Amino acid sequence: MCIAVPSRVVAIEGEMATIDVQGARRQVNLMLLPEPAAIDDYVLVHAGFAIQKIDAEAGAETLKLFEQILQSQI
Repeated sequence: MCIAVPSRVVAIEGEMATIDVQGARRQVNLMLLPEPAAIDDYVLVHAGFAIQKIDAEAGAETLKLFEQILQSQI
């Protein structure tokens, strides 16, 4: 099973972006996005690539659900 993680873009340099997921920051490639990303956009990230932009409300809600799932596993 594959999963794409909603992530907030915090910096962009060329084709690469720094994304934030609940405080964890990673570098991802933007070249698969059909439209340009901007700082504070939410993107779905899979295997090191941003694959789709999503609206901020959907991104935040999905991250909240992920956190609830993780807390229920503890």
